[in-house]
Amino acid sequence: MNTRLDSRRALVCGASRGIGRAVALALAESGAEVLAVARDAAALASLLDELARGASQTHQAIPLDLSDGGALSQRMQAIAEDSPVHIVINNTGGPPAGLAIDAGPEQFEAAFAQHVLAAQRIIQVLRPGMQDAGYGRVINIISTSVKEPIPGLGVSNTVRGAMASWSKTLARELGPLAITVNNVLPGFTATERLDYIFQGRAEKSGQPIELIRKQALSLVPAGRFAEPGEIASVVAFLASPAASYVNGINLPVDGGRTGSL
Repeated sequence: MNTRLDSRRALVCGASRGIGRAVALALAESGAEVLAVARDAAALASLLDELARGASQTHQAIPLDLSDGGALSQRMQAIAEDSPVHIVINNTGGPPAGLAIDAGPEQFEAAFAQHVLAAQRIIQVLRPGMQDAGYGRVINIISTSVKEPIPGLGVSNTVRGAMASWSKTLARELGPLAITVNNVLPGFTATERLDYIFQGRAEKSGQPIELIRKQALSLVPAGRFAEPGEIASVVAFLASPAASYVNGINLPVDGGRTGSL
C-alpha cells in the first residue's frame, strides 16, 4: 500500500496548534513538503523548527489570516506560481460557542468567511496545479456536528454543515480531474478547543469542569479522548495515493461516539 507523499506539496491551514499541527507533522513524516498556514507567527516558527529536524525536504511557514480574503487570494496565487500544491488541508478554529438563536448575523457571516469562503478561494487558485499534476487531495477538518448537531455550538453546527455540502459538491465536480475532496470529522480531541468548550459548559451550568469532562467521556465507547495525532493519521491516509478512490465522504474519527450511520 503506497502511503508515501514524496515530491508532493501540502498546504496545511491552522497548522500552529492542535490537529492542524499534528497533520503538518504527519504529512511531513510521509515525505510531503509542508506549507504551514496560521495567524500565530511564533507558533509557526516553532513548528518549522520541528519539521526541519532530520528532514530532507524544505518546509515553509506562512503567517496569514484566512478571514482576510484579499491577502489570502494574493498569497495563494504566489504559491501556485512557485510550484503546484497537491494537497490542501482546510482547517481553522471553530466559531465561539453559544446558541444559534442568540447569534447575530455578523457571527454567521464571520464564520462563513473564515471557513467556506476561505476554502473556496484556496481551491480556486490551487486547482489548476492539481489538475495539471494529475493528483489532488482536498481534505477538510470539520466536525461530527455535520451528522449530529452539537448542543451549544449553533454557529459552528451551521457553518460545518455548509462546509460538508460544499465538499460533496466539489467531489463530484473535481473527481474527473483526479482530485478527491473528503471531510474528516474529529470527535472529542485533546486540544485547546475542547478545553474551551468544556470550560464554557462548566461556567454556564455551574458544574465543575471535571464533571463536564466525565459526562463527555461517558459518551465515547473507546473510553478516552482522541490525541491530535490520531486524527492526523487518518488525514495522511486520505492524502496518499492509497486513498485515490475515496471521494466525497464524511469520515468520523470519534471513538464510536456518533450515533448516526
